[in-house]
Amino acid sequence: MVEGVQHRQAGTGKPYDVFHTDCPARDVVDHVTSRWGVWVLISLRSNSLRFYELRESIQGISEKMLAQTLRALVQDGLVWREVEPTTPPQVTYGLTEFGREVGEPLTDLFDRITQRLSPRTTG
Repeated sequence: MVEGVQHRQAGTGKPYDVFHTDCPARDVVDHVTSRWGVWVLISLRSNSLRFYELRESIQGISEKMLAQTLRALVQDGLVWREVEPTTPPQVTYGLTEFGREVGEPLTDLFDRITQRLSPRTTG
């Protein structure tokens, strides 16, 4: 076992084999690091947002891709989803505790990158 590569499954004592294609932890990492997963987690870092607010905050994402990304992150337990029974339904998304824990290093990475970039010039 390589140190730091395998982690214990909650409650079972069995290690995850993150290099095995059937490892559930690998699926979660794939969803988090997908093209849009990172941006959803960063967008939700401060507060919960409705679907249309998320779509507007992440420029370039289609409704279809946002819906697919949110579905995967909700299934993984990183994002919660609340539907208000109105017409039309209002759907709000936010980070679970697990989502905040996973999103924290992504936010740190994003902040470090943006602080080190040269200021953009308009011209």
